[in-house]
Amino acid sequence: MKFPHDFIFGAASASYQIEGAWNEDGKGITNWDVFSKIPGKTYEGTNGEVAIDHYHRYKEDIQLMAEMGLESYRFSLSWARILPTGDGEVNEKGLEFYNNIINECLKYGIVPFVTLYHWDLPLTLEEDGGWTNKRTAEAFVKYAAICFQSFGDRVKHWITFNETVMFCGLGYLKGAHPPGIQNDEKKYFQATHYVFYAHAKAVEVYKELRQYGEIGITHVFLPAYSVDDKQENVIAARHANEYETFWYYDPILKGTYPTYVVEQLKEKGWTPDWTEEELNTLQRNAEKNDFIGLNYYQPIRVEKNNTVFSSMEHSRETSTLVPGSPSFDGYYRTVKMENKTYTKWGWEISPQGFLDGLHMLKARYGDIKMYVTENGLGDEDPIIDGEIVDVPRIKYIEQHLKVIKRAINEGIHLKGYYAWSAIDLLSWLNGYKKQYGFIYVDHQDNLNRKKKLSYHWYKAIIKTRGEKL
Repeated sequence: MKFPHDFIFGAASASYQIEGAWNEDGKGITNWDVFSKIPGKTYEGTNGEVAIDHYHRYKEDIQLMAEMGLESYRFSLSWARILPTGDGEVNEKGLEFYNNIINECLKYGIVPFVTLYHWDLPLTLEEDGGWTNKRTAEAFVKYAAICFQSFGDRVKHWITFNETVMFCGLGYLKGAHPPGIQNDEKKYFQATHYVFYAHAKAVEVYKELRQYGEIGITHVFLPAYSVDDKQENVIAARHANEYETFWYYDPILKGTYPTYVVEQLKEKGWTPDWTEEELNTLQRNAEKNDFIGLNYYQPIRVEKNNTVFSSMEHSRETSTLVPGSPSFDGYYRTVKMENKTYTKWGWEISPQGFLDGLHMLKARYGDIKMYVTENGLGDEDPIIDGEIVDVPRIKYIEQHLKVIKRAINEGIHLKGYYAWSAIDLLSWLNGYKKQYGFIYVDHQDNLNRKKKLSYHWYKAIIKTRGEKL
């Protein structure tokens, strides 16, 4: 069986991780431009000032994607490149750069899939409270409208936000991302609420423009499973899914927050300061979402946390979803299991966990259209006789494409797969030691690009539409 003719094979990236040119052509400063320079925040002080210089080399990069046969390229826009202060004057040079990217993709028949927000927030908004201030949500809606009007004649696939759970959780609970705040649950839930509100308003604006494209949101998908069938651990897994998944998708797809979480927030004094108007905005726009994007790398295995819990001190290492730590509220903890397979960075490899999770989502939200907007293997790729022999990446993606094919057969409405990532890029916290791309970037040799083994493999998969998987 081949993948359906309307199933899209793509790959993804994010502006801060590839563009560089951090202060060129009128771009404003972002939270990451400042945060990455705080000693100890990133591995060996790496930052996005140059990244892989995609800003100056995008033609070469997109040509390589075209040679691979990529059907679609998912990339994000840097908000500060378009609106340097977040909600002030438009920077025409920023619009020009993204017009060039979009047109270059279309020149080769590559479908642009655009993410509006992939974590790089204009500094002026961050300094004014970031996502805990409604100003940021309103500014986002203005920014989104400018992007729809500037690019919407050619861009027909839009993602509002990438992984709210990550930039809010790492920003306000673990302190590993800007604004670097630890253990402030009230701010965390407030920030998530303003993101959902901004998303709903942006969807409303998009639909009013009648551009006849589609719009949705992307979430890191971390389905939680109990380590065994003990009652307390099964309940712990339910708790994890309520907080890690349903809190993020219920307000988007149902227009209401999950009752289980809302009741506990009331008890703990963590309820966001929300208004009737904001809650109504979520409600009336829930039906208008065209799809959800899933960034899947691993499931989480959980058990009830029975040790005495006081809020954690977090480090860069403990913030990257490696099993073995309690949840932010101390209710459960994630566990590394003897009978599972893990990457070098301690992430479980579980295609079956993804398949089971997809069925969980369908059971809760019905037949919603879904895209896999990220999936891939972070590794230290071996170089043998000058060739990048990334066999583990091929195996990883192959296993996941097999279960995606099976999911489609089982009635899951999946319409595309975007490998993370198209090209090796800057990891937010881990520098360049962890690679994800089909295209290698040589930091010892003028950032020269080179095709990996996986590049040729993925090219063949796309060409044959995965028939032999």
